[in-house]
Amino acid sequence: MSVIVSEYTYRGRRYVSLGIPTPGEPQTLHHVADGALRAAFLTDAGPQAVTALVDAAETLTVTAGDPELQPLPPLLPTTAGGQALVSGFLGTHKAKSEAIVGYNDQPPVPKWFFKGLGSWLRMPGQPLVVPAEPVVIIEEAEMALVYVNDDQGVPHYAGYTFGNDLCDIGLHRIDPGYTASGKLCDTAFSPHLFLGEPPRAATGRVTIERDGRPAWEGKFDCGADALWFRVDDLVDRAFSFPALRRPGLVNYVLTGADLSSFHDGFHLTDGDHIVIDIASHGVVLSNPLQFGGTTSSL
Repeated sequence: MSVIVSEYTYRGRRYVSLGIPTPGEPQTLHHVADGALRAAFLTDAGPQAVTALVDAAETLTVTAGDPELQPLPPLLPTTAGGQALVSGFLGTHKAKSEAIVGYNDQPPVPKWFFKGLGSWLRMPGQPLVVPAEPVVIIEEAEMALVYVNDDQGVPHYAGYTFGNDLCDIGLHRIDPGYTASGKLCDTAFSPHLFLGEPPRAATGRVTIERDGRPAWEGKFDCGADALWFRVDDLVDRAFSFPALRRPGLVNYVLTGADLSSFHDGFHLTDGDHIVIDIASHGVVLSNPLQFGGTTSSL
């Protein structure tokens, strides 16, 4: 099993927790200063340096789910919000690409997109805000890769997590030139960082709740085997851009989603609740959808 690390703020201090906590159960927090965990991934020891750092830290036991315990996106630099970037790739899944280029044809070069700054990421439970009058909003359950750049701008792989790349596919369908605008919606992320190679399969179900009841359900697979492209090819493409290799930058790279509720004829609306259960990894992203309004800072 992969080591799983998560970061939290609690009463003004930053902590690391191991594993995925169970609400109501005791949770051990390890006091690790902002930046220390990111720095550990830049050493030759990698994950071993991370576990050594956590093992040596001062500990505190709290109750999982305590309202004062605030999760953070993996490795997010809270003292410099502009030092983290969210981006991703379009049309990576076989479920989508087969209909476009044919299963046996060579897929096109991966299409990179900008999503936002790391400080724009939303944690489970927080509202996902989109424009007040979107065309067609869709949820997208995705695997995300996390990288930390060293002082020379060389990216170091830290691990993977999961996200909901909410976007306005309606704009893209009007004109692909509007795709960049359609991506400027909030993105939900899990706080849990899995230290290990990206999984071949990462499966689960999406449930859209409306007025407190399930209105749509469907399964998904966002693992590496579901992609047209090798993960290494996506990464090489992303870091071919010098802007992503700035020293000290944390990169969150979304690897793409397969079919969503929209492809089944369902349309999301204001007030819907999106629940993405990555059952294969014990991760749940549950967020209300909000048309219009202001996104708060982490």
